[in-house]
Amino acid sequence: MASIRVDNSNCDLCGDCIAVCPFDAIEQTEDTIQINAACKMCNLCIEACPRSAIQITQDTQSVNKDEWRGVLVFAEYFEGKVHPVTFELIGIGKKLAAQVGMKTHCLLIGYNLESTAQMLLTYGIDTVFVYDDERLLRFSADTYTNVFEDIITTLKPSIVLVGSTSIGRSLAPRVSTRSRTGLTADCTTLTIKQNTDLVQIRPAFGGNIMAQIITENHRPQFATVRYKVMDCAPVVAPFGSIEYADVTDKMTDTKIEVLRVIAKDAAPSITDADVLVVAGQGVKDKSDLALIEDFAHALNGELAVTRPLVEKGWSDYTRQIGLSGRTVKPKLIITCGVSGAIQFAACMNASEIIIAINTDKTAPIFKIAHIGIVGDLYEILPSLIEKIQGDCEYAI
Repeated sequence: MASIRVDNSNCDLCGDCIAVCPFDAIEQTEDTIQINAACKMCNLCIEACPRSAIQITQDTQSVNKDEWRGVLVFAEYFEGKVHPVTFELIGIGKKLAAQVGMKTHCLLIGYNLESTAQMLLTYGIDTVFVYDDERLLRFSADTYTNVFEDIITTLKPSIVLVGSTSIGRSLAPRVSTRSRTGLTADCTTLTIKQNTDLVQIRPAFGGNIMAQIITENHRPQFATVRYKVMDCAPVVAPFGSIEYADVTDKMTDTKIEVLRVIAKDAAPSITDADVLVVAGQGVKDKSDLALIEDFAHALNGELAVTRPLVEKGWSDYTRQIGLSGRTVKPKLIITCGVSGAIQFAACMNASEIIIAINTDKTAPIFKIAHIGIVGDLYEILPSLIEKIQGDCEYAI
């Protein structure tokens, strides 16, 4: 992996590199110039140096894996709640750690976190590392990255797991860059080798293949995981401990000023729905979505769609299931006119019951469906709605 190094034997301490760096990543300590972890590899310092004392080098040495131990889970805390993806990350994190004799830890950042830290211990965490400070009340990418860097430097975890949420997708790339290591995004499967190499599997090339990615020469190993992909960790009798870390002024130093916070109105989410009815390319017209939505409402469920319908402008992206949309794991999902391409299937195949309706009996969706109905959705749905609304009491 590339990094920027300073040849201090050729440096005259002119300070041009410090002046030009927009990230405060260059420091002068006595008679040397040092590049710190804030470096973003923009190369401005290289261009500014009059003596060509700053260069890009390739790291060729492998890391000592024995020095990096444990699994660290980022416990996403927002507006007084822990995001439920955290408990899924703890579940897979504990499984990985148990296979190679490591411990599982959580990183919790925010303000007034004592009760939340105690709650996390009930999921079988060995240590909850808490950075509790009023200046960390609201998420800020730069300050949270500083905090994350501190715990990685202190703990030296082998694996770091972050949820593929809006916060996680903003934070994880920054922290992995600081750590000069790789990041695999949107993993669907995680396994581990006995040498602690994390095997990260994710869809690639538009979902046409499943890529297996291994970070052999660097630590920590970063992976983000989508919500509703892994199983939650069970609640157990707590046995771990809580460690409060010091929050320094340097960690909370930011050039971002929050002027106002506007709360967004809560809206129904397909991610949290127990019942979903999905419209696919078999739907002939935008107006026909009303039929599928009526069917969903008859089951006390939500309407979802595939990517082609979003691209046509027939539905909002927040209702899309797929790699570029949402991952779901409802109790019941009924697909209507959905072919079942891997980009879609990978984000819903963990549903408890899958029912597929399609006129094409060779459609890939039938390979993962528990119940398959070969037929025309325009004939099947009206009769089902009539039956449900008429003489059936349906409950999930």
